[in-house]
Amino acid sequence: MHQTIRASRAERAVIVLLRIYAAILLTALIPAVMPLVWMEEIHRGLGMGELPADRIVQYLTRSQSGLYAVQGALFLFISLNVRRLLPVVKCLAVLKILFGIGMLALDIVVGMPLLWTLGEGPVIIFLGCLLLGLTNRAAKNQGSAGE
Repeated sequence: MHQTIRASRAERAVIVLLRIYAAILLTALIPAVMPLVWMEEIHRGLGMGELPADRIVQYLTRSQSGLYAVQGALFLFISLNVRRLLPVVKCLAVLKILFGIGMLALDIVVGMPLLWTLGEGPVIIFLGCLLLGLTNRAAKNQGSAGE
């Protein structure tokens, strides 16, 4: 007989956080395909002057946005089976923390606007730490359930 095992509170929190992450990351589809004129207006609006017209700038902005969207789709997929993929979620959480540290350093070194700097690296680090903590709690609950 098949027995359905209810997700623990920690597992449900991991699922919710992964889906929030996914929703945020999937919005990167917009800049991946938005008209260049919009990118130029956003760039100026952030006080960063004129967006360089080099092809490499368009390539990097669009490919990075596409990569973020792919990551969002992956997070959504993982959220559909957190119990089985918990080790993957833990790995992603650690990678998010490291990525957040790298982005904070990069933002500081290249002189990104303060709000950008505060809203990127520290937020990624915080969410990575939150995901890691919830993942550890979910794993501990799985262990105590005898799974």
